[in-house]
Parts: sequence; structure tokens; C-alpha cells
Amino acid sequence: MTVVRDVITPLTFAFQDDGVVPNNPLPLLVYKQAIEVGSDHPEKTIEGLFGANGWGEMWRNGIYDYLHYHATVHEALGVARGHARVRFGGEGGEDIDISAGDVAILPAGTGHQCLSASNNFSVVGAYPPGRKMQVTRPTPAHHRMALETIPRVKLPETDPVLGEDGPLMRLWK
Repeated sequence: MTVVRDVITPLTFAFQDDGVVPNNPLPLLVYKQAIEVGSDHPEKTIEGLFGANGWGEMWRNGIYDYLHYHATVHEALGVARGHARVRFGGEGGEDIDISAGDVAILPAGTGHQCLSASNNFSVVGAYPPGRKMQVTRPTPAHHRMALETIPRVKLPETDPVLGEDGPLMRLWK
């Protein structure tokens, strides 16, 4: 049984630094309906895929309802169940609807915040090897530190959905 759909072209979004949320020159990637999650254990399906592609530091939960970002690491969010509206990029960013089977890949510094979600909304988050994730709230002091940290975050060696040949490898050069 395959878990990744045959043809996947991610949507791309670029967000500017707004003075408190640094964002990143690399684009946010959103793979719509990329993963088949119809099994009884969709979280395990996503964890298996992310892990097989080298994104091994994982968690299960939702997405925080407050604006935050991660200045030390890139993040993949695989939606296992339900749906949500998430604001990516901070106050001036974009509100994007994500649902079961979607994957969002956030370059370090990308602001995100859950605006609304279904009761069964479940996400698997994952990170490539490297520094540990830290939740950062947008403040001027955090912004100054993030501007020094984000450029030092290494590019991942694989796309969490499609591995070494995935679109991330081309789009994040």
C-alpha cells in the first residue's frame, strides 16, 4: 500500500519579515492531499513517512492558537485528522485551510497560528536532524536574536514527504 499520492506539486508562499516575525526567504510549502490517511492509524502513517525520509524528531498534537515561530529548525506539519485554518507568516501573512492528508513545510522563522480547527484535528510535527525546536513568541528582542539564528539553520537533506528527490530540494536552494 502506498501512502504518498502519485503527483504532488506543493503550493508555495513567501512571507516578508514584518519586524517581529522574521519569516524566511525560503517559501512555505503546502502539499495538498499528499498523504493517504484513510487507515485507522493516520498518525502512524505520517510518522512512518516522515521518519523514512529522515525527519525523526516528532510530536502529535494540534497547532498552538497563538502566533509563534521556530528560529532554530525547519518544521513539517502533517495533518492526520480533521481540518483547520492556520495563519502562516504572521499578522500580514496568509490564512490557509489545511485538512487530513495535507503537509505544510515551514522554513525556520515562519510564523504560524491556528485560527480555528475541527474537534478531531490532529497533526504530526517533525523536524530534520539538527538543533532542537524552540517555541518563540514574536517580540522585538526575539526578532533580533532570530535574525542571527535563522541563517545558520542548515537546509534539510530530504523532503519529509518525497525524500531526496522531493520538490523541497529544488525550491529551498
